[in-house]
Amino acid sequence: MAKRIQFSRTGGPEVLDYVDVEPRVPEPGEVCVRNEAVGLNFIDIYFRTGLYPAPSLPSGLGTEGAGIVDAVGEGVSHLREGDRVAYAQGPLGAYAEYHTLPADKVVALPDDVDVETAAGSMLKGLTVQYLLRQTYPLEGGETILFHAAAGGVGSIACQWARELGVKLIGTVSSKEKADLAKANGAWATIDYTQEDVVERVRELTQGEMCDVVYDSVGKDTWETSLDCLKKRALMVSFGNASGPVEGVNIGILNQKGSLFVTRPSLNGYADTRERLEMMANDLFDMLESGKVKVDIAQRYALSDAGKAQDSLAARKTTGSTILLP
Repeated sequence: MAKRIQFSRTGGPEVLDYVDVEPRVPEPGEVCVRNEAVGLNFIDIYFRTGLYPAPSLPSGLGTEGAGIVDAVGEGVSHLREGDRVAYAQGPLGAYAEYHTLPADKVVALPDDVDVETAAGSMLKGLTVQYLLRQTYPLEGGETILFHAAAGGVGSIACQWARELGVKLIGTVSSKEKADLAKANGAWATIDYTQEDVVERVRELTQGEMCDVVYDSVGKDTWETSLDCLKKRALMVSFGNASGPVEGVNIGILNQKGSLFVTRPSLNGYADTRERLEMMANDLFDMLESGKVKVDIAQRYALSDAGKAQDSLAARKTTGSTILLP
């Protein structure tokens, strides 16, 4: 038997149960990974609360982890037992000592990337990869606004943008988080609890505004984000930390300057094994070169997943948070 976190109803952290389960034997095309570290992400809270419906209940939770291949199903040729691996997609169930999932969602780890770094950066780092290199292929010289710049995704984005020669303006909620974002490479920061974000962007850009806004907050920042864009610029809404954006009149994009908007996801970009490998290799290159460093700022026991999610939802965390089985 092994331990995992599961939930039988949606709601707050109290619905999470720490239970005994029998690890599932991999079927053809699958592998079973013995997790050594598990990533914590806002999307996990969306599933727990029911914002994103789980396929069935009771359900496991989490999609990101890293560890050792424990068993390999028939037909899997690119992985073998004992391989160090990481993953960020696949069925819910990463909050566990063992997780069985499709092998084409699992990548081998380079020797220089440890499992904690991988678990703290796979989903977040692949998200930054598609945001900065695919959704809007930044070339250098652009000015962008990135919300939650001191969080797990934001911390990686600050570093990656700096390496691309991009001016990243990061929104934060405290001086400490501002200092962290700047240390990671943000060109400037805005404390949204003390400053008017739109006016500060206007000042920083001398009225030019931003080429792209990356918004993982959702409902609370939607209009603010649009107002930070120059004409014909791109709004990238990739999360719902404050709730989903709803009831939008598409005419607002015309009113605010013939704007573009997209709502991307990792699954929409890493939709084939070839694309996942390409994106992962790009991320691993940044990690191995030291151009991107992952700050594992919080570590929780797997059994304390509810406490970890509470801290994340309350914006008390910085960098990445991992769960340790």
